[in-house]
Amino acid sequence: MRRGLLSGLLAAGLLLLTAPLAAQQYEQVGRYQIHYSAVNTSFLPEEVAREHGIQRSQVMALLNVSVLEEGEDGTTRAIPVSVNGTVGGLSRGDERTPLSFRTLRGGDAPSQVAVFRIHEDEPMRFDLEVRHDRNADPARVSFIQRFYIDR
Repeated sequence: MRRGLLSGLLAAGLLLLTAPLAAQQYEQVGRYQIHYSAVNTSFLPEEVAREHGIQRSQVMALLNVSVLEEGEDGTTRAIPVSVNGTVGGLSRGDERTPLSFRTLRGGDAPSQVAVFRIHEDEPMRFDLEVRHDRNADPARVSFIQRFYIDR
């Protein structure tokens, strides 16, 4: 019961942290909405981070990816997906770091999360492949985000 509560808190916390950006941080692929957000792990509540084995640090961030399937009646439902991806700088010569995703469940809403090191005050490019439908090619999602370390 406690694990379910903490998972729900993590999902709710991630939604609250990214709520101002949520309307802009998704891509529509057919009838699927691929939502993504990246936040510094120091924003996570200590208990939630500890329960899920997430290191809270000023130099670490968490990428959260979830997918909603749109029904014919306009409703949406969260679906389980698999995600592969990399993060790195913007220059061609910049090293790409593979992201290691794992599933977190907050109630009925599964999310794929990966933790990575921040490059302070440098734009970071994320390239993701989201397998949202086993009968289709993975959707490719790319975005750029800059992180700042509060010292």
